[in-house]
Amino acid sequence: MNALNPSIEFVNRPAAEAMLRKVAEELRRGNVVPYLGPGVAELSNASVPISFEDLAAFFGSRLALPGRTSGNAWACAQHIETTRHRTTLTAMMADAFNTPVEPAQLRRHLAGLPLPLIVDSWYDGAMRNALTGRSNWGEVQGITRAGLSEHRWYRFYDAAGTEVDCSSARGWKTILYKPHGGVAPAKNFLVSDADYVEVLTEIDIQTPIPEEVRDRRTGRSFLFLGCRFNDQLLRTYARQVLKRSCDVHYAVIEPDTLSKNERRFLLEQGVRPLAIPLAHAVEILQTS
Repeated sequence: MNALNPSIEFVNRPAAEAMLRKVAEELRRGNVVPYLGPGVAELSNASVPISFEDLAAFFGSRLALPGRTSGNAWACAQHIETTRHRTTLTAMMADAFNTPVEPAQLRRHLAGLPLPLIVDSWYDGAMRNALTGRSNWGEVQGITRAGLSEHRWYRFYDAAGTEVDCSSARGWKTILYKPHGGVAPAKNFLVSDADYVEVLTEIDIQTPIPEEVRDRRTGRSFLFLGCRFNDQLLRTYARQVLKRSCDVHYAVIEPDTLSKNERRFLLEQGVRPLAIPLAHAVEILQTS
C-alpha cells in the first residue's frame, strides 16, 4: 500500500448488491450493528442540518464568527461556548435540531428488527421517533462534562425519555446509542472542541463508551450508512466503537467523494466499501 495513495478495492454492482443482501440477512438476525450518520437524515428531506458543514453554516447564520472557524462546526461551537457561554451553545443546538424529523423508511425498518444495538451518530431525534410504540428499548447518550461535578460520560433514558440507572440497560432488547448526544429527550450535545478534548483523553481506554455498548458489539459486524470519515475526530470515534467487534464491516459509500484519509481508515478497519447509492441500498435492506 502506498501511504500517500491508500489502495482499497470498492465492491461495485452487482457484487455490492449481492453482498448487501447477505448483510441484510445478518441484520435481521441481529448479527450486524447499523451505524447511522448524518446523511441518513437526508432520506427524510429533513429541515435540520444534515452534515457538520451544514451545522457550521447554521451557526454562521446566527452569529458573526471568526473566519478561522469557517466550515468547522466544532470550532464554531467552541467560539460560541467561549464568548457567549455554554447555555447559548446548547440553545443554538436545540434550535438547529428542534424541528421533528419524520423517520424515513430505513429507520422504521430498523426499528422493527431484533437489533441488540443501533448506533446513531447525528443529533436529530428521528431514530427515537421510529422506536416509539416499542417498550423493550432504551437509549444511552454521550454528554458534555461542562459544568458537571461528577465523573460521568453518558446518560441512560428509557423509552418514555426518563433518565434511568445504567442497570436498566441490561434488560433492553435494543439499545439506541447516540455517542455525540441528541436533541431528545434532554438536549445533550457533544459539539465543541472542549467537549471532545475531555472525551479523547480517555476514549482509547474505552471509558467514555458504555459497558453495555461494549458488550453488545462483541462478535458483530457494523454497517455504516450515511457516514463520512473526513475528520480525524469522526474516524477516532468510529474506530473506538468498532474495537473488539468482528473483523469485517461494511459501508455504503460514494467512491468519488472519499479523501485519502477516509480510504486509509476503511482499509485499516476492515471496512468493505459498497459502491451503491444510499437510497438504493435502503431499498435492498428493506426487501432482502
